Amino acid sequence: MCHIVAAGAWIGIDVIVAVLVLVGWFADDLGQRSLAYRALAQFTVAPMLAAGLTCLLSGVLLGLGTKWGLLRYWWVAVKLGLNVVLCTVMVTVLAPGMPDLDRYGAGLLTGATPDLRIASMFFPPAVSLTALTFAVILAVAKPWGLTRGGDK
Repeated sequence: MCHIVAAGAWIGIDVIVAVLVLVGWFADDLGQRSLAYRALAQFTVAPMLAAGLTCLLSGVLLGLGTKWGLLRYWWVAVKLGLNVVLCTVMVTVLAPGMPDLDRYGAGLLTGATPDLRIASMFFPPAVSLTALTFAVILAVAKPWGLTRGGDK
C-alpha cells in the first residue's frame, strides 16, 4: 500500500509542477508568473524526492519480499531502473537549477531576470509524468517474462 500511495503522491506532485510551469509561461499577470516560478523553486524538489525515495524503498522491499523478486521479472527491473534514474535526475539536474529559477521568478517583478532558458522547465514534468505513467502501466500489465537470472 505504501508503494502505491507514494507513486500516487509522486504523480500528483508532478501534475502540480506541470500546472505551475504552465502558469509561469502563460499567466498575464507578472505577479502570478513570479509566484509560480518561485513556488516551483522552493517547494518542488523536496516533496518529489521524498515520494520518489519512498517509492524506491518500498519497491525494493516489495521486490525482496514477494514472488516478483527484485530483478526476477523484466517489468520489475525496468520500474526499478526508471525510479533510480528519475531520483538521480532530481538530485543532479533539477535541484541545482532551483536557485536560478527562484531568482528568475523574483526578477520578473523587478525586470532583473537572469539568463535562464525557461522553456526547458517543460521537460521535467513531461519526462517524469511519462516515465511514471509507463511504470504504472508496467505494474498493472506485468508484461515480458523472467530475466536471465529470474528462473533461479
